[in-house]
Amino acid sequence: MSNSSAEKADFSKVHLILGTDHGGFSFKEAIKEWLTELGYSCQDLGAHTYDEADDYPPIAFGVAEAVVKAEESQEHADVRGILFCRSGGGMSIAANKVGGIRAVPLYSVKEAVHAKEHNNANVISISGDWMTEQEIKEVIKTYLETSYLNLERYNRRHEQISAYERANT
Repeated sequence: MSNSSAEKADFSKVHLILGTDHGGFSFKEAIKEWLTELGYSCQDLGAHTYDEADDYPPIAFGVAEAVVKAEESQEHADVRGILFCRSGGGMSIAANKVGGIRAVPLYSVKEAVHAKEHNNANVISISGDWMTEQEIKEVIKTYLETSYLNLERYNRRHEQISAYERANT
């Protein structure tokens, strides 16, 4: 990406909704500060204190529901959720129980590109156990700077998922 102001992404139009359990708490705090410094609008749905006994499902449900509500309200041009837990898997599973969510765990830059370009993932989940802070920043930055390809075959597949959700809720 060029440094010219005409080509720079307008991060102020991207609203991020963050959530974590104890497994990703320290990373969420550091990443939230970093994202804010980059100019992103961040909403932190917790956990707000470290609690080794907390459970991830309510946090994932809360972030996923907030993403869907924000997308429906169209208050922000682009809304995305970022979840943190030990593996990234549990949060993704829970978030995907909310209709309209396309959550994926991400561990690499390559996965981040694919998740956005092909799947238009609106929630990502990050591992607090298997990634360094620098790796997390690279993955999140790539995900946030990648655009959905908006190809007919991807749109068709997303509509199939949405139709299934509508028929089974």
